[in-house]
Amino acid sequence: MINLFKTKIGRLRILAILEGISLLTLVFIAVPMKYWMGNPLFVRLIGPVHGTLFLLFLFNTLSVGVEQNWKFKEITWKVILACFIPFGTFYVDKKILSKL
Repeated sequence: MINLFKTKIGRLRILAILEGISLLTLVFIAVPMKYWMGNPLFVRLIGPVHGTLFLLFLFNTLSVGVEQNWKFKEITWKVILACFIPFGTFYVDKKILSKL
């Protein structure tokens, strides 16, 4: 795990996992608490965290793609698309980023 911090692709993989975990937390904990228990506190806390991680993932994907000379049609668009599909960041980490 420590080795992931040493490379830009490793840091992108960490962001992918964190963004996916924040979405899981938002969807399965915060939103149910808001609507079933009437407590919107966790949505107010987790929502901005998830949004920030989402944007960081997008910008870092573009940065790494340019730096690593990824062909947009082969890699970059798939990685970007993954953050728009629920839980796609887990998939893209396993299938694409772990192999780079």
